[in-house]
Amino acid sequence: MPPFFSVERLTKRFGGLVAVDAVGFELRRDQIVGLIGPNGAGKTTLLRLITKILKPDAGRIVFNGEEITGLRPWEVVDRGIAGTFQNMRPFRHLPIIANVMVPLVAPRARRRGEWIKRIEAKAMDALEFVGISDMALEPAAALSQGDLKRLEVARAIATEPELLLLDEPLGGLNPAESELLAKSIRRLHKGGRFGRLHSEGPAVLMIEHKLKELMSIVDRVIVLDHGEIIADAPPAAVVRDPKVIEAYLGSEHAAA
Repeated sequence: MPPFFSVERLTKRFGGLVAVDAVGFELRRDQIVGLIGPNGAGKTTLLRLITKILKPDAGRIVFNGEEITGLRPWEVVDRGIAGTFQNMRPFRHLPIIANVMVPLVAPRARRRGEWIKRIEAKAMDALEFVGISDMALEPAAALSQGDLKRLEVARAIATEPELLLLDEPLGGLNPAESELLAKSIRRLHKGGRFGRLHSEGPAVLMIEHKLKELMSIVDRVIVLDHGEIIADAPPAAVVRDPKVIEAYLGSEHAAA
C-alpha cells in the first residue's frame, strides 16, 4: 500500500541558494508531525512547495496514491490538503465569518453536504473551534495579529482537509491562547471537528517555534537545517540529538 503522503527528493533553488535540498519523508494519516529548524532552514519553502505556491525544481509529491507535483494550488485543496501561512492575506474589508465562507464554496466543500444550507453554520463552527466566533461580524481588519492566525486556521479547517499544513499557527498568541489552540489542533486530529466527534481527523504537518507547545502535541519531529533533514524522530529523541542542538545553538554551545 502506498504511503498516505510522501515527498521524494524535493528540491527548490533560488539562484545559487538551495532552499530545499533533496528532502524526502512520509506521513501517516494518524500522525501530527512537527517541522522545526533555525530561521532560513527551508521550512516555509517546503510547505509552499507542497501547496503548489512554489514549483519544485526536482522531486515528487504523492498524496493518497496520486502524484500531485504538477497540480495547481486550488487543485491541491480540492484533493484534501489545506494550509496556513505566516504572511496572512484575509479579505480585510469583509466580516470575519465571510472570510471563512469563501473557502466553503470550493468544489471539495460543495461535494461534502448541503453546502448552501450549511455554509454559514459551518463557518461559525470553524470560528467557534478557534475561539473567535464572538467577533464573526467584525471586519477582518479589526483583528489582532494573533486573532488573524486563528482566522487562518479556521479558513483551512473549514474545507475538512485530510492533510493540514500549519505555518506557525501559535505566533502572536499569548501563552494561554497558545496552549488552547495547540490542544484544539490535537483534538481536531483525533476526530473532534468543530466540537463534534468524527471517526478520523486530518494528519497535521506543523511548523512552530514555540517548542514547548509543539512538543506536547506531536508524535514525531522533522528537523531541517540549510534545506536538509538532519533529524526525524519522536520529540524526546530530537531534543537530545547533538546535530539538532548544534543547528540551534552552534558548535561551541552544543559541546558545552
